Amino acid sequence: MAVNINPAPSCLKADVWEHFGFKKKKESDDLDKSIVVCKLCDTNVKYSGNTTNLRAHLKRHHSNKIMLMEDPKRPRDPKQTTLDIDGGCSHKFPSASPRSQKITESIAYFICQDLRPYSVVENAGFRRMVNAMEPRYPIPTREHLTKVCIPRLYAQTRAHVKASLASAERVALTCDGWTSRTTEAYVTITAHFINKEWELVTHVLQTRDMPESLTGHNLAEHLKTALAEWGITEKDPVIVTDNASNMTIAAEKASFTLHVKCYAHTLNLAAQRALKISAVARLLGRVRRIVNFFRRSTTANHMLKEKQRLLQLPEHKLMTDVVTRWNSAHDMLERFLEQQPAICAALLSSEVRKTEKDLCTLTESDVTTAEEVVSALKPMKEATQYMSKEKTPTLSVVAPLQDTLINGLKAIEGESAVIKEMKAAMAGDLQKRYIDLKATLHACSAMEPRFKSLPFLTENEREEVYDGLIVEAARLSMQPSESLWSVDEEWTANACADDEGMASKEEAVDEGEQFMEEESNQGQRLPPRNPRPSCPLAALLGERYGGARPKTNTQDGEAKEQMTRYKEADLLEVKEDPLVWWKEHQYQYPLLSQLAKRYLCIPGTSVSSERVFSTAGDIITAQRSALLPEHVDQILFLSKNLKTM
Repeated sequence: MAVNINPAPSCLKADVWEHFGFKKKKESDDLDKSIVVCKLCDTNVKYSGNTTNLRAHLKRHHSNKIMLMEDPKRPRDPKQTTLDIDGGCSHKFPSASPRSQKITESIAYFICQDLRPYSVVENAGFRRMVNAMEPRYPIPTREHLTKVCIPRLYAQTRAHVKASLASAERVALTCDGWTSRTTEAYVTITAHFINKEWELVTHVLQTRDMPESLTGHNLAEHLKTALAEWGITEKDPVIVTDNASNMTIAAEKASFTLHVKCYAHTLNLAAQRALKISAVARLLGRVRRIVNFFRRSTTANHMLKEKQRLLQLPEHKLMTDVVTRWNSAHDMLERFLEQQPAICAALLSSEVRKTEKDLCTLTESDVTTAEEVVSALKPMKEATQYMSKEKTPTLSVVAPLQDTLINGLKAIEGESAVIKEMKAAMAGDLQKRYIDLKATLHACSAMEPRFKSLPFLTENEREEVYDGLIVEAARLSMQPSESLWSVDEEWTANACADDEGMASKEEAVDEGEQFMEEESNQGQRLPPRNPRPSCPLAALLGERYGGARPKTNTQDGEAKEQMTRYKEADLLEVKEDPLVWWKEHQYQYPLLSQLAKRYLCIPGTSVSSERVFSTAGDIITAQRSALLPEHVDQILFLSKNLKTM
């Protein structure tokens, strides 16, 4: 051993210090703690405050010594403590302790819910924060999270989702495919149903990679496997997809009884047809050029802000359109018209004209056309925004919206030729959609207490829809169902008496209504609803869906009798929630309420699947491009479903 090697201070108690020491600094007698010296081979090893480099040196050059230190039979000083790398407490919780497991579960939940990378547990800031909150907690490694914690949380959540699906009477699926930044193809499937509390429940079932081509046949096999895996083959599943031909083929080959095309995608196709009209396309091109100039030039952008303040206009940035989103063209024109005075003033300023002499704003006729285009597209945009909500829009809204939009697209005297051509293009595209699904759309609207009057149909067409629902409700009454109530004749008579008591407020409350109020706590005399502000859907549909009662004929049978009373009941206001109405009236219409659950669970769009793509973009980033498809599926599944646990 070299003479100039000094033993490690007594405060360093790790076993490796038996073979290492320090040199003294040349200018003083202090130890140079940036370098340690191996007593076995006199090699200098960099010291960073921990024993990692020291153990690595022994393992590489003196393996016999490291094996001796790691021998479990070697006696150890009971008073010796372990130096914690993170500077925390040396006495850690056992990893199997309840406290430690609870914190680990919370970290796993945090990673999945907030879409954080597994490596967050190795970040210095995260470790410092956890050690400050609980110094005794041993932070798990990234590998432990990947192989143990996340799969365990996934298995628990999966079991919960599967049990939730088992209680559903009917399940509607949405399906869509997408490609990640690593050019891997994925297919996402979501499930929708109405639970016993009359809440619309949504689950993301899976996001699986599909290395094979996304043909209709391959997608069909993928869907069949998913139906069997989640146990919903016998739930009379419905599927909602976009208008792509491969999705149509997949739904047919997978034997779905009902395949619905996404209404938001249908609106997009109709609007895109209008935007391709030559006069509109030229207008959009001129506006796009001006907008891109202001977004590209710092001088022009600065001058625009000054003119906005001078003219007291909102200091909004100009927007440009995106090819795949038609409503972005509407937004670009609307923002351009809002900022037109500031844009003109900025383009006429000497500072801007130095950089761009040929650029000029729109003419007066162009501005007029832009205003007309924005006005013509506004109902389509509002309908698209409403249909893109998370829960509210189901298939029952499609028929009323379709009728309202087509009627609103009729040409008006005095309109310009461009607007008439736009309206004709959009109306023509909408009219050819859903021809083979009209019966289903009308049935869904009829089971909606807001739209049951079906004012867009003739009297004979309405009666055909009601008669078809009566037959279906009667068939349901003969099928066993866990959630179908066994209603005896006495209860039915009381419910009918309750309904009559509601129609005539002067009559006394009968015994049946008292029984309902005492036993079910769901009396038929409900307090008046608090007034609510008008909603976008109410503004779109107007007054055609309020107040009036559809005509009806008295019919025999339980299903007919319930349908008769249902049609005679007042219409629900458009801004009200139909599921809340059915929850309050489910005992009045036991057969029809089961039918309502089957129809009102069907989404009107496939937006829920597409919304997963945005979440996936936060997961498969440039820094996480090597994430395995299995882990992508687990994180997306947990991110979307943990809140239902």
